[in-house]
Amino acid sequence: MYITTIFSMKELIISSINHNLNSAIALLDAIDSKTYCDTTIGPYYSSIGSHIRHTLDFFDCIISGLDTNDIDLTARKRDEILSTNKEAAKNHMYSLQETLLSYVDANTDYLIHVTDNMGQGKVTVSYTLESILAHANSHAVHHYATIGYILDQLAIEIKIPGFGYNPTTPVNKREGI
Repeated sequence: MYITTIFSMKELIISSINHNLNSAIALLDAIDSKTYCDTTIGPYYSSIGSHIRHTLDFFDCIISGLDTNDIDLTARKRDEILSTNKEAAKNHMYSLQETLLSYVDANTDYLIHVTDNMGQGKVTVSYTLESILAHANSHAVHHYATIGYILDQLAIEIKIPGFGYNPTTPVNKREGI
């Protein structure tokens, strides 16, 4: 007998985001604060903490804009505590995970206005909750890849399967950091 769990699209997306946030939490548990804040790696000289903060900002914009149906991805808080304090970032991730889980049963049968700057000025487009959350998850994975590069350049080896890799990357090339 086979047992099948049927997830809605929203449940699958939220589960995927929470899995990726758990991987980020594992990373933060595995590195020290000096590594988290290190800005010595070019060409951008950004820290792991700044990439974590940036991904959390993206999710925060979504959460902040849902009630008014006006998500502005350019209105990021840029809370530097999240860039410099691993525990604050982890606690923020835990809170984010709880908030995301609260959306599983929410009515999402409407379009959400999302504003971003595409490099030529702000533009507002319509998303579903599922599509903006999927976009935020892909955005986080992109920054996790950059974090993997920073760790490699710092000669720090940590194994977190799949971290920083898009799930469509062939498995033999998707080892994780």
